[in-house]
Amino acid sequence: MKYIRYSRYVGEPADDVDLSELMRRLADFFLYSGFPSPYYGIYELDPERSLEALRQAVLRAIESGELLPEELTEELLQNPDLHQNQALRELIDRLIERMVEEGYLNAPLPQVTPPPEQTPGRQLGAAGPEQTQVRFEITDKALDFLGFQTLKDLLGSLGRSSFGRHDTRDLATGIESGGATKPYEFGDTLNLDISATLFSAVRRQGARVPIELDYPDLAVHQCEYQSSCATVLLLDCSHSMILYGEDRFTPAKKVALALAHLLRTQYPGDTLALVLFHDSAEEVPLSQLARVQVGPYYTNTREGLRLARRLLLRQKKDMRQIIMITDGKPSALTLEDNRIYKNAFGLDPLVVSETLREVAICRRAGILINTFMLASDYSLVHFVQKVTEICRGKAYFATPHNLGHYLLLDYLNRKTRHIH
Repeated sequence: MKYIRYSRYVGEPADDVDLSELMRRLADFFLYSGFPSPYYGIYELDPERSLEALRQAVLRAIESGELLPEELTEELLQNPDLHQNQALRELIDRLIERMVEEGYLNAPLPQVTPPPEQTPGRQLGAAGPEQTQVRFEITDKALDFLGFQTLKDLLGSLGRSSFGRHDTRDLATGIESGGATKPYEFGDTLNLDISATLFSAVRRQGARVPIELDYPDLAVHQCEYQSSCATVLLLDCSHSMILYGEDRFTPAKKVALALAHLLRTQYPGDTLALVLFHDSAEEVPLSQLARVQVGPYYTNTREGLRLARRLLLRQKKDMRQIIMITDGKPSALTLEDNRIYKNAFGLDPLVVSETLREVAICRRAGILINTFMLASDYSLVHFVQKVTEICRGKAYFATPHNLGHYLLLDYLNRKTRHIH
């Protein structure tokens, strides 16, 4: 007689790991930006993300604790060498496989090396050259998740914040009533105040039926007028953003992702464009932000402002602003014949004067410039003061740790400013 024997299912340890928490811990790894520096002997970045580098990042996340039960973590980390600890390697490969299945990564599923008794000649298989060259890319879903997590962390540091569109002091006619009733005028949204309309007709002709309505009797609800804003995020990706033992570009990228998520979910009428400036300037889609790297570039601030101004003038918005994140003095300038003039020492009189002239042009075009400085050099402070004086914007001298706090607080506090 045939029978079926049921046994208790014991899941894999990797299935118990909170994938959201793992992605949050890998955020710096996914967004880190730099380049191999032959001058300092430091390999600051693996420019082509390899699967082996991802394994090491997941290993560091496990070592930080709380992803797995404490007893299991201690057991697995007795030998943290992935080439010798087969159980730990299989666990990490399963976690990477889950990230691929959930749509966070685009990568070939990692191949688990079989034990010696299952390999030809009973020899432990080793990763060949073709396996070490396997690369991965993070997906749009991962970028959206990282932006959401960063935004949540930043809002948590701000305390209680009121979301919503940019409120102004003006009133308009619309669906959501929030103000007093007004007589209808041509062009108003026909959101009739029925009571006021009928009362006007009765007061004009007396209480009789049928009530005859005339054009002056029409009254409409008023609601708070809400404006829209066009923003260009101007990111410095020159060499100085990763110099002096500090990565300043990765926090800037995380803030850009958080700002993009905020605009898409809470301010759907707003627009956000991303411009990188270095030897020149270029617009980059937000979907490509995680793949952007710094390089051995100079700082062409004027060219970045010029491109940002052209992008903003295309937008028919009530407010236009440039958010510039930089840590370096202007050190490059695009000449009339498209040649690039460079001065590595910075604050060249020609470069500074042309940059300030572009700031004045932005001011005349009604474009606000808010500058977030990641350095506090005296000469740089003086230059930023001149920029804010010309454009009547604001300057924040931030660090990579509080950049997101300052930038997001500035954006949310701008609900009633710079409109009238």
